[in-house]
Amino acid sequence: MRLTKLEHSALVLDDSGKKLIIDPGSFTTPITESAGTIAVVITHEHADHWTPEQLRRILDKNPGAVVYGPAGVAQAAHDFPVTTVAAGDAVTIGPFELRFFGGKHAVIHPSMPVVDNVGVLVNGELYYAGDSFTVPEGVEVDALAVPSGAPWLKISEVMDYVAEVRPRRAFAVHEMLLSTAGKTLSNARIREVLERSGGEFLDLQPNDTVDL
Repeated sequence: MRLTKLEHSALVLDDSGKKLIIDPGSFTTPITESAGTIAVVITHEHADHWTPEQLRRILDKNPGAVVYGPAGVAQAAHDFPVTTVAAGDAVTIGPFELRFFGGKHAVIHPSMPVVDNVGVLVNGELYYAGDSFTVPEGVEVDALAVPSGAPWLKISEVMDYVAEVRPRRAFAVHEMLLSTAGKTLSNARIREVLERSGGEFLDLQPNDTVDL
Protein backbone atom coordinates (compact mmCIF):
# COMPACT_ATOMS: atom_id res chain seq x y z
CA MET A 1 0.00 0.00 0.00
CA ARG A 2 1.43 3.35 -1.04
CA LEU A 3 0.68 6.61 0.77
CA THR A 4 0.82 10.00 -0.92
CA LYS A 5 0.60 13.05 1.31
CA LEU A 6 -1.08 16.05 -0.26
CA GLU A 7 -1.37 19.49 1.36
CA HIS A 8 -2.71 19.83 4.91
CA SER A 9 -4.61 16.67 5.90
CA ALA A 10 -5.39 15.14 2.51
CA LEU A 11 -3.97 11.63 2.03
CA VAL A 12 -4.18 9.20 -0.86
CA LEU A 13 -3.67 5.46 -0.33
CA ASP A 14 -3.12 3.23 -3.35
CA ASP A 15 -3.26 -0.56 -3.31
CA SER A 16 -2.94 -2.26 -6.70
CA GLY A 17 -4.38 0.76 -8.49
CA LYS A 18 -7.38 1.18 -6.18
CA LYS A 19 -7.37 4.38 -4.18
CA LEU A 20 -8.69 5.65 -0.87
CA ILE A 21 -8.72 9.43 -0.37
CA ILE A 22 -8.89 10.95 3.10
CA ASP A 23 -9.93 14.54 3.92
CA PRO A 24 -9.82 16.39 0.58
CA GLY A 25 -10.24 19.91 1.94
CA SER A 26 -9.92 23.58 1.10
CA PHE A 27 -6.20 23.88 1.91
CA THR A 28 -5.42 21.14 -0.60
CA THR A 29 -4.68 21.84 -4.26
CA PRO A 30 -7.67 20.75 -6.42
CA ILE A 31 -7.49 16.97 -6.73
CA THR A 32 -7.70 16.25 -10.47
CA GLU A 33 -5.83 12.92 -10.61
CA SER A 34 -8.22 10.60 -8.79
CA ALA A 35 -8.87 7.76 -11.24
CA GLY A 36 -9.29 4.46 -9.43
CA THR A 37 -10.75 5.95 -6.26
CA ILE A 38 -13.14 3.50 -4.61
CA ALA A 39 -13.64 5.28 -1.29
CA VAL A 40 -13.34 8.64 0.42
CA VAL A 41 -13.13 9.12 4.19
CA ILE A 42 -14.04 12.53 5.61
CA THR A 43 -13.17 12.71 9.29
CA HIS A 44 -15.33 15.76 10.06
CA GLU A 45 -17.28 18.58 8.47
CA HIS A 46 -14.82 21.49 8.62
CA ALA A 47 -13.89 22.96 5.23
CA ASP A 48 -10.17 22.31 5.57
CA HIS A 49 -11.06 18.59 5.54
CA TRP A 50 -13.65 18.52 2.77
CA THR A 51 -15.34 20.84 0.31
CA PRO A 52 -18.19 20.17 -2.12
CA GLU A 53 -15.88 21.13 -4.98
CA GLN A 54 -13.17 18.64 -4.02
CA LEU A 55 -15.67 15.85 -3.41
CA ARG A 56 -17.50 16.53 -6.67
CA ARG A 57 -14.25 16.38 -8.66
CA ILE A 58 -13.50 12.96 -7.20
CA LEU A 59 -17.00 11.54 -7.60
CA ASP A 60 -17.40 12.84 -11.15
CA LYS A 61 -14.41 10.71 -12.15
CA ASN A 62 -15.31 7.84 -9.83
CA PRO A 63 -19.12 7.68 -9.61
CA GLY A 64 -19.05 4.35 -7.76
CA ALA A 65 -16.81 5.57 -4.95
CA VAL A 66 -18.26 5.27 -1.43
CA VAL A 67 -17.99 8.28 0.90
CA TYR A 68 -17.64 7.55 4.63
CA GLY A 69 -18.03 10.07 7.42
CA PRO A 70 -19.65 10.68 10.82
CA ALA A 71 -23.21 11.95 11.19
CA GLY A 72 -22.11 15.58 11.07
CA VAL A 73 -20.50 15.03 7.68
CA ALA A 74 -23.63 13.32 6.36
CA GLN A 75 -25.64 16.38 7.39
CA ALA A 76 -23.16 18.93 6.02
CA ALA A 77 -22.69 17.01 2.75
CA HIS A 78 -26.39 16.32 2.27
CA ASP A 79 -26.08 16.65 -1.51
CA PHE A 80 -23.78 13.63 -1.57
CA PRO A 81 -24.39 9.97 -0.69
CA VAL A 82 -22.48 9.66 2.59
CA THR A 83 -22.33 6.34 4.43
CA THR A 84 -22.42 7.22 8.12
CA VAL A 85 -19.79 5.64 10.37
CA ALA A 86 -19.02 6.00 14.06
CA ALA A 87 -16.45 4.86 16.60
CA GLY A 88 -16.35 1.07 16.76
CA ASP A 89 -17.45 0.55 13.16
CA ALA A 90 -15.36 -1.47 10.73
CA VAL A 91 -15.84 -1.79 6.98
CA THR A 92 -13.98 -3.40 4.12
CA ILE A 93 -14.04 -1.92 0.65
CA GLY A 94 -11.79 -3.39 -2.01
CA PRO A 95 -8.31 -3.85 -0.54
CA PHE A 96 -8.96 -1.41 2.31
CA GLU A 97 -10.00 -2.45 5.81
CA LEU A 98 -11.19 0.59 7.76
CA ARG A 99 -11.71 0.83 11.52
CA PHE A 100 -13.12 3.97 13.08
CA PHE A 101 -12.32 5.53 16.45
CA GLY A 102 -13.15 8.58 18.55
CA GLY A 103 -16.37 10.44 17.94
CA LYS A 104 -15.77 14.14 18.62
CA HIS A 105 -13.52 16.93 17.41
CA ALA A 106 -11.06 18.36 19.92
CA VAL A 107 -12.35 21.46 21.73
CA ILE A 108 -11.30 24.67 19.99
CA HIS A 109 -12.99 27.00 22.49
CA PRO A 110 -15.95 26.58 24.86
CA SER A 111 -17.91 29.09 22.77
CA MET A 112 -17.63 26.91 19.65
CA PRO A 113 -19.65 23.75 18.96
CA VAL A 114 -17.84 20.43 19.14
CA VAL A 115 -18.58 18.59 15.90
CA ASP A 116 -18.53 14.89 15.09
CA ASN A 117 -15.11 13.50 14.18
CA VAL A 118 -13.81 10.00 13.52
CA GLY A 119 -10.28 8.67 13.40
CA VAL A 120 -9.54 5.94 10.87
CA LEU A 121 -7.15 2.98 10.89
CA VAL A 122 -6.40 1.69 7.39
CA ASN A 123 -5.34 -1.95 6.94
CA GLY A 124 -4.04 -2.02 10.49
CA GLU A 125 -1.10 0.16 9.40
CA LEU A 126 -1.95 3.84 8.98
CA TYR A 127 -3.80 5.70 11.71
CA TYR A 128 -5.13 9.23 11.44
CA ALA A 129 -7.37 10.65 14.17
CA GLY A 130 -8.74 13.63 12.25
CA ASP A 131 -8.90 16.71 14.48
CA SER A 132 -8.44 14.89 17.75
CA PHE A 133 -5.89 13.12 19.91
CA THR A 134 -7.89 9.90 20.04
CA VAL A 135 -5.62 6.93 20.75
CA PRO A 136 -6.61 3.67 19.01
CA GLU A 137 -6.70 1.44 22.06
CA GLY A 138 -5.20 -2.00 21.58
CA VAL A 139 -3.59 -1.16 18.23
CA GLU A 140 0.11 -1.15 17.42
CA VAL A 141 0.35 1.69 14.92
CA ASP A 142 2.88 1.36 12.13
CA ALA A 143 2.41 4.84 10.62
CA LEU A 144 0.76 7.78 12.41
CA ALA A 145 -0.46 10.98 10.74
CA VAL A 146 0.14 13.62 13.41
CA PRO A 147 -1.67 16.99 13.46
CA SER A 148 1.08 19.58 14.02
CA GLY A 149 -0.62 22.98 13.86
CA ALA A 150 -4.21 23.98 14.65
CA PRO A 151 -6.31 26.30 16.83
CA TRP A 152 -7.18 23.31 19.01
CA LEU A 153 -3.68 22.10 19.91
CA LYS A 154 -0.34 23.04 21.39
CA ILE A 155 2.93 21.27 20.65
CA SER A 156 3.23 19.75 24.14
CA GLU A 157 -0.09 17.94 23.53
CA VAL A 158 1.17 16.71 20.16
CA MET A 159 4.29 15.34 21.83
CA ASP A 160 2.27 13.59 24.56
CA TYR A 161 -0.01 12.09 21.91
CA VAL A 162 2.88 10.68 19.89
CA ALA A 163 4.46 9.30 23.06
CA GLU A 164 1.20 7.56 24.01
CA VAL A 165 0.56 6.01 20.58
CA ARG A 166 4.23 4.98 20.10
CA PRO A 167 4.07 4.46 16.33
CA ARG A 168 6.93 2.93 14.37
CA ARG A 169 6.81 5.87 11.97
CA ALA A 170 5.00 9.23 11.93
CA PHE A 171 4.61 12.27 9.73
CA ALA A 172 3.02 15.68 10.18
CA VAL A 173 -0.36 16.70 8.80
CA HIS A 174 -2.67 19.67 9.45
CA GLU A 175 0.36 21.92 9.00
CA MET A 176 -0.82 24.49 6.43
CA LEU A 177 -1.50 27.08 9.15
CA LEU A 178 2.19 27.06 10.12
CA SER A 179 5.01 29.16 8.75
CA THR A 180 8.18 27.48 7.53
CA ALA A 181 9.75 28.17 10.93
CA GLY A 182 6.68 26.76 12.68
CA LYS A 183 6.79 23.56 10.64
CA THR A 184 10.48 23.14 11.39
CA LEU A 185 9.90 23.52 15.12
CA SER A 186 6.89 21.19 15.23
CA ASN A 187 8.64 18.53 13.16
CA ALA A 188 11.67 18.66 15.46
CA ARG A 189 9.51 18.12 18.56
CA ILE A 190 7.69 15.18 16.95
CA ARG A 191 11.01 13.68 15.83
CA GLU A 192 12.44 13.95 19.36
CA VAL A 193 9.55 12.00 20.89
CA LEU A 194 9.65 9.33 18.19
CA GLU A 195 13.38 8.76 18.46
CA ARG A 196 13.18 8.29 22.23
CA SER A 197 11.10 5.17 21.64
CA GLY A 198 13.00 3.99 18.56
CA GLY A 199 10.55 5.43 16.04
CA GLU A 200 11.23 7.25 12.77
CA PHE A 201 9.99 10.65 11.63
CA LEU A 202 9.05 10.91 7.96
CA ASP A 203 9.49 14.46 6.70
CA LEU A 204 6.81 14.19 4.01
CA GLN A 205 6.15 17.20 1.82
CA PRO A 206 3.08 17.60 -0.42
CA ASN A 207 3.03 14.90 -3.13
CA ASP A 208 5.72 12.81 -1.40
CA THR A 209 5.01 9.09 -1.28
CA VAL A 210 6.00 6.25 1.03
CA ASP A 211 5.29 2.52 0.99
CA LEU A 212 3.54 1.20 4.07
